[in-house]
Amino acid sequence: MRSYGQQCALARALDVVGERWTLLIVRELLIRDGCRYTDLRKGLPGIPTNLLADRLDEMEKAGLVTKEAAPPPVATNLFRLTQRGRELEAAIAALGRWGAPLLAKNPGKDEFCDHWVALPLRLYVRDNAPSGPAVRLGMLAGDELVTLETVGDGSVQVRSGKPVDADARIEGTPQQILALLTGKLKLADAQAHGLCYEGDAKLLRRFSS
Repeated sequence: MRSYGQQCALARALDVVGERWTLLIVRELLIRDGCRYTDLRKGLPGIPTNLLADRLDEMEKAGLVTKEAAPPPVATNLFRLTQRGRELEAAIAALGRWGAPLLAKNPGKDEFCDHWVALPLRLYVRDNAPSGPAVRLGMLAGDELVTLETVGDGSVQVRSGKPVDADARIEGTPQQILALLTGKLKLADAQAHGLCYEGDAKLLRRFSS
């Protein structure tokens, strides 16, 4: 691991997480706890396999990641963030907000994985009426099935998989769904661009960024 050699907290942090791909590996492990190596490769388009192995090794030595054998019959290792690694979530959220305006540049040229929508939904969507009844939204974001639930403290819980007893259902691109639930896109405008919504439209007033 290279070092800036500076007695500065930011420099020391960058010594650990400033290498190319490291924070994107953290992103994947924040989205999907207990990730196989093949899952990480799929969620990191463009990363050379030897570089991913090197980064995981460096992160394990730095105390950000643990590696454990998956239970039978799966013969593979699972990678998880340690508590120290999970503490990077706030930094990931801040960088995501800062980088959001940059997404408008060359939107059609870059890779996008549908499962990436889970993290910004969890980090940026807020419940405006946490004292109200619980709300569960079932979503098909591209090819990714996601369930979003209010949890009573203003935040939301996001998990992969088909929802049970959803109060409303949304089907559209991950970008449309995120824009709708953060208040950046009105329902009528989203529907005009192909988004499908089933349920009481008033439920959407619960959410904002």
